[in-house]
Amino acid sequence: MSLRPRTSIRSTLSTATEGQRVRLTGWVRNKRVSKNVGFLELNDGSTLANIQLVFGKDDIGTDAAEAVDKGAAIAVEGTLVPSRGKGQPWELKVDSVDIVGACPDDYPLQTKRHSFEFLREKAHLRPRTRTFSAVFRVRNALAAAIHEFFQKREFQWIHTPIIAASDCEGAGELFRVTDLEGGNFFGTESFLTVSGQLNVETFASAFTDVYTFGPTFRAENSNTARHAAEFWMVEPEMAFADLDDLIALAEDFIREVTLSVHERCAEDMAFFDQWVERGVLSRVHDTVTKPFERMTYAEAMDVLMKSGRTFEYKLGQGEELHTEHERFLAEDYVKGPVFITDYPKDQKAFYMRLSDDEQTVAATDLLVPRLGEIIGGSQREERADVLESELVRRGMEVAPYWWYRELRRYGTTPHAGFGLGFERMLMYLTGMSNIRDVIPFPRTPGQADF
Repeated sequence: MSLRPRTSIRSTLSTATEGQRVRLTGWVRNKRVSKNVGFLELNDGSTLANIQLVFGKDDIGTDAAEAVDKGAAIAVEGTLVPSRGKGQPWELKVDSVDIVGACPDDYPLQTKRHSFEFLREKAHLRPRTRTFSAVFRVRNALAAAIHEFFQKREFQWIHTPIIAASDCEGAGELFRVTDLEGGNFFGTESFLTVSGQLNVETFASAFTDVYTFGPTFRAENSNTARHAAEFWMVEPEMAFADLDDLIALAEDFIREVTLSVHERCAEDMAFFDQWVERGVLSRVHDTVTKPFERMTYAEAMDVLMKSGRTFEYKLGQGEELHTEHERFLAEDYVKGPVFITDYPKDQKAFYMRLSDDEQTVAATDLLVPRLGEIIGGSQREERADVLESELVRRGMEVAPYWWYRELRRYGTTPHAGFGLGFERMLMYLTGMSNIRDVIPFPRTPGQADF
C-alpha cells in the first residue's frame, strides 16, 4: 500500500474546489458515529484546523468509521464537498480508508481537555493537541523569520561549538563534559556551551556581520517558569559597530520577526488570543509597531524608587534589576518595549566595553511587557589592555581566553552583539507562561525522560 501521493490538509483547504479528489493522511482527533452517518475529524499537523471526514451509510458505510479509533493514523481518499456544519467550509466524502496505525482504548488523549502539567508528562504525544500543535508551528515560523531577517541583511550564519573550554558568562553554571571514565577527553576541562558569542566574535572579525543560532546550556538549579537547562539562543555580532548600532538592529529584529510570525501563523495566533491569553495578539502587535523607549540604568532605578510600589527585591543605585522591576518598567511605566543601558560594570560580563566613567559598561537589556528581559547585549571590549585588566580584576583565569584576547591584537574593531532567548520570544508572542511548554522536550532539574 503506497501512502503517496498525498496532500496536506492545509493545502487542501486553501485550494479546495467542489468535487475535487484528494488523498489525505493524519491522525483522528474526534469521532462521532450514528446509524446513518459517521464523522471523523482528521489532523496532520499542517494547520490548526481539522477536516471532517464523512462516512455515509449508502457510500463506504458507517462501519468503516466505527472501526477507526481516536488517535489512529489513517489514510483516506474521497471527494471534497461544501460542509453543512458551522465553522468548516469543506468536508471530505470518504470512499476509501486504510488504518495505517491502530490506536487502543488506553490512548492518553481521549478527552478534549488536559492540563499543561499532565501534557508535560506526555511530551511524546502532546504535539497532537491543538495548543501544542500551534506552539510548535509558531516555533518553526519564528525560526524561519529569524533566518530570513539576518540573511536579507547579509549576515552569515555561523555554527559555533556546543562543547566549549571556557565560560562565556563567567557565572560558573556549567555542565562539565567527560568521557565515561570521568576523564578529560579533550585534554582540558570542557563544558556544554552557555553561549556561542565568544566564538562567533572571531567570525565577525572576518565577515563583519554574523550570527549563531543554536542550543545553549545552563546548570542552574532553578524550577521557575522562565528557566530551562537547555534552550536556544540567537546571537548576532557586528564588527565596526557600537551600542547604538546594536540597539537599532535589535529593535528592527523584534519588530520584523513579530510581524512575520503574525502574518505566517494568523490562525494559530488567533487561537492563542482566544484560548491562552486574551488580547495577546493586539497587545504584542501594538507595542512593536511604535518606537521602543530607551533609558539608562540610573534613570530606570530612579523611576522605580519614585514609583510608590512595594517590591520584593531591594531598590537603590547599584542594586540589580529583577524580573518584578523589569516588568514594572515595561508594563506600567513605558507600556511597551524599553532598552535599559549603561549598567554598573559589576552587574555585567567581563567582555562588555568599559565606559569612560569606568563605573558602567556599554550594555543594554531589552525589556518587554509580561516577561521582562528578552534581549541582553553590549558593545564588546575591543581594547586588549582593558580586557585583560578586567579579567584579572574579576579573579578569572586569563589563560583560557588567550585566543579571545589575541583578536584584540590583530586588526581589532569596535563591535557589538546581543543574545535573544528563543523560547522567551515564543512566550512573548504566544502568551504561553511556562518555558517548558514552548520547548519540544524540556530539560529542567530532575527531568530528562524523553
